[in-house]
Amino acid sequence: MNTQMSLTEALSQSGLESIDYVILFTYLIMLISLGVFLSFNRETKNTTDYFLAGNTLTWWAVGASLICANISAEQFIGMSGTAYADGIAIAAYEFMAAVSLIIVGKFLLPIMMEQRIFTMPQFLRKRYSDRVGLAFSILWLFLYIFVNLTTVAWLGALAIEKILGLQGLSISIGGIVLSARFIIIFALITISGLYSIHGGMTSVAWTDVMQLTFIIGGGLATAYYALVAVGGEDGGLSVGLEKLSHFAIDREYAKDAHFHLIIQESHAPDAFNSVPGIAAIVGGLWLTNLSYWGFNQYITQKGLTAFSTHEAQKGFLFAGLLKLVIPIIVLVPGICAFYITQYGDPNLQDAIHVSDEAYPWFIKNFIPTGIKGLAFVALSAAVISSLASMLISTSTIFTIDIYRKYINPEANDKRLVAIGRGSAVIALLFALFAAAPLLGELDQAFLYIQEYSGFLYPGIVIVFGLGLLWKRASGTAAIWVTILTIPLGVMFKLIFPEVAFQFRAGYVFILLLVLFVTISINSKKAETSQTIPKLGRDLLKRWGIILGVISIASIVAAAFVSFGCRLLPTEATPENNFIAYLHDIGFQAFYFFGFLTGACAIASYSNARSPYQDPKALPINLALFSSTRGYTYGSIAICIISLIVYIMFW
Repeated sequence: MNTQMSLTEALSQSGLESIDYVILFTYLIMLISLGVFLSFNRETKNTTDYFLAGNTLTWWAVGASLICANISAEQFIGMSGTAYADGIAIAAYEFMAAVSLIIVGKFLLPIMMEQRIFTMPQFLRKRYSDRVGLAFSILWLFLYIFVNLTTVAWLGALAIEKILGLQGLSISIGGIVLSARFIIIFALITISGLYSIHGGMTSVAWTDVMQLTFIIGGGLATAYYALVAVGGEDGGLSVGLEKLSHFAIDREYAKDAHFHLIIQESHAPDAFNSVPGIAAIVGGLWLTNLSYWGFNQYITQKGLTAFSTHEAQKGFLFAGLLKLVIPIIVLVPGICAFYITQYGDPNLQDAIHVSDEAYPWFIKNFIPTGIKGLAFVALSAAVISSLASMLISTSTIFTIDIYRKYINPEANDKRLVAIGRGSAVIALLFALFAAAPLLGELDQAFLYIQEYSGFLYPGIVIVFGLGLLWKRASGTAAIWVTILTIPLGVMFKLIFPEVAFQFRAGYVFILLLVLFVTISINSKKAETSQTIPKLGRDLLKRWGIILGVISIASIVAAAFVSFGCRLLPTEATPENNFIAYLHDIGFQAFYFFGFLTGACAIASYSNARSPYQDPKALPINLALFSSTRGYTYGSIAICIISLIVYIMFW
């Protein structure tokens, strides 16, 4: 069979018309032209220019770049696939992310900006020791290359391959037979590298502003036509919304988890394992969000590029508001695909075999010409922008934390920028050849990323969070937590494989937190503490008491439900007994919430009352936590919107 003919035939059956390809190629030309222009228009004089865009970004550029770094094939393909399989509860990652961005912008980002750091491991070296910084440098390099870069490239290629109808197609180039998916991965990686490797963070951040327009615009257009497809040929948007609303409230489907943000274990065990009930609000999901948005290099690096702390905070707030829109973009197509295949056309019940195929399947079969090209562009923009952000951050960690620190401490800025570019190329090559072996058999890649990143999150939150906020946090405690984080996570997975990974991460967090606090309090290296003004001491003490009360109440409530459900009569069910219902929605997650708030209580109260501190403790400066009135009002708005959505879809 002629390979070229098979390729032509496949593309002719993809459903894409000439206008769709015109839209796609126009976007690619605009992206590469803008990126190359930015790369060569501004001279890269030093490492600050290359890795932090010279600290010149405005709030809207910071916010746009944050979202573009975050939204990728993980969301468009992975999260949409999980919505198809399990329902809208996966939106918790987005709503809680919006709240997490507020917390990070208010309490964590100002401290990091004051430290004037390039990387998160660099902060660990300053706060603890070189050993802790090196350990996390290596961990993050492996995580970014073998989990993040590979997954984004693989999922993006899977979606494009599905949309273009190229599944299983191989092409011979110079006698070497390559799969269509490998070629697509190569193309995505090459495009992202064309402008990011030479231009650094300046090119990445400012092209992200353009990319965000395509992501939001194309995503909303896709969601609109997904709802129209549910409505049918003569129904339109209103009928589509009516059908989904009827499904959500109809008692016949009350136990179907697809339209509930809080999943009951008895109703949907598999979905509960992915998003375990109320744990999405008060449980281990906080580890994911605080670690990702607060201590993740390719996210926090965007905040560090702003020209002031308040500008960075406004960028984080802007990103938080945008996160409230993302569930519409990435979940609606997956939910609509579920409804159409299961309750719409009976001939389509077997149309989707792998959950992550839901989004590309929907685009290929239900999105009209022109809009299909725009949806294709939105997906491509999300993938390429995320790859570029991950790439520059991987390069930053290797250059600053490995090369400059251990290989060539005397390297000048010109040499460091060259090493940054070279290491980015090598990272891309690793990701290119590692994608298929690591991800070839996955069904829901978004959950793959969350679970295996979750082996690191408990330790990351403790080491970074308490290092930033608690003066007694010691380097010895940080080393032990770093060493034990992954082994404990693996041990819990082997011993309790049936337990939802968010709960497992929460239990590991509790053990590591107790260990960290115990070692830090008994540290022999503690020295006399700095003096804090009385007003500051009183404020810290007051908040320590408030958080302590919340912590104790949470743990007691969780214990009451955990042990109380064992004493219930056999006829008690979640439908007729309140304690059974609380246990069914994962109320035990309040154990984790209690220990998380307890850690904050210890830090606050100890900072006020303890006469000792770690020798490398950061100065306590409460003025850093001041924010503008606009930031406060915006934060309240995000919380209220999230609360209303949860009440509506509980």
